[in-house]
Amino acid sequence: MAVVRATSADVDLMARLLRAEAEGEGKQGMLLVGNVGVNRLRANCSDFKGLRTIRQMIYQPHAFEAVTHGYFYQRARDTERSLARRSINGERRWPAKFSLWYFKPEGNCPAQWYNQPLVARFKSHCFYQPTAETCENVYNTF
Repeated sequence: MAVVRATSADVDLMARLLRAEAEGEGKQGMLLVGNVGVNRLRANCSDFKGLRTIRQMIYQPHAFEAVTHGYFYQRARDTERSLARRSINGERRWPAKFSLWYFKPEGNCPAQWYNQPLVARFKSHCFYQPTAETCENVYNTF
């Protein structure tokens, strides 16, 4: 059962995001991007207050490099659709399990990003999660 509402169009949109943001990181990397997206929808804190739909989350200004810089044009494929559904259904993986941010630095991961602590790096991406005091909803179980 989905932990966020999603139509088939939403699944395709999320699949396109996973592909555009992390295709080079493999299935696990794309799933981690999906985790961050679902966390942003559930969080209702920080920069993500009031997000209610996958469309709002993906098109939030400055939220995803792939959308901002035009890499978000590729069609959804079955592999990414499956990964999108897994994220939407609540499958969470470390280091994105509670993360709201990730990015791909040229060098080492900074200890903080948007004043949030580094969790870990997965391949090229660094993941950051809020503290329970600043964003309790991220830590709620489904």
